[in-house]
Amino acid sequence: MEPVSRLGKALTARQFAVTVEIGPPKGADVSHLLATAENLREYAHAVNITDQQSSVMTLGSLAACHLLLDLGIEPVYQVTCRDRNRIALQSDLLSAYALGIRNVLCLTGDHVSLGDHPQALPVFDLDSVTLLCTLRTLETGRDLAGKKLAGVPHFFAGAVVSPGANPLGPQIAKMEKKIRAGAQFFQTQAVYDPGQLERFIHKVEHLGVPIMAGIIPLKSAGMARFMNRNIAGVEVPDSLIEEMTGTSDRVLTSISIASRLIRDMKDMCQGVHLMPIGWAKVANSLTDRAILG
Repeated sequence: MEPVSRLGKALTARQFAVTVEIGPPKGADVSHLLATAENLREYAHAVNITDQQSSVMTLGSLAACHLLLDLGIEPVYQVTCRDRNRIALQSDLLSAYALGIRNVLCLTGDHVSLGDHPQALPVFDLDSVTLLCTLRTLETGRDLAGKKLAGVPHFFAGAVVSPGANPLGPQIAKMEKKIRAGAQFFQTQAVYDPGQLERFIHKVEHLGVPIMAGIIPLKSAGMARFMNRNIAGVEVPDSLIEEMTGTSDRVLTSISIASRLIRDMKDMCQGVHLMPIGWAKVANSLTDRAILG
């Protein structure tokens, strides 16, 4: 089947693709969200919209994706299984398609204990693999109860993988399950060591699926140390921490490091997924450099 989105066409054609992740606001004011997305228009193939990332309540990803489409910017609709059962998830996927959204990133989601409403009840009726299966079931014209749909959706479906997981075997096994369930591309957890990504790519290249390397620009040495301590599968080398420690211009150094990583990893993967975590000015510079080299 022909790819149904700009991102899908780029990755299928083995072009180097760029996506950028934006978090919706905690409130109804979308002006900053839209301004940030507008600045990415020229270089990003698509813009990911997070779905209650880290279990923190925000404006919904479905609404934010629709607003981007109104601007002519292609979104990647991130969908987590934490907050909705299979009825709501199927409904939201159909709603997304009806609104014109074609890219979907399927995620299990962080536990509510990590977020700002720890007293909330988690759902987890499905997980990332069964959500991918659900999406593909809808594409057959049936829902999970076997009932016929009036109109059939078609998505470009993605999933996530962590090249720095230790041990790596279970992560690759889960990746293979996601591909069998229907994943057509992968965005990775943040990678700061090109050698680590190269070793991972060598182990999974037989799977033949496009992989976009994740990059989180470093805001400080403290941020790097925090990720090393608290985020599984992320390892920022001491050399990069030293660079951030000794700099007098954190923004310039962060851009320099991320640009170097993009350059070093560009021939290993099919694209980069930038996660600037509110650093819009850094994202703008990096999307330019990712495309132009």
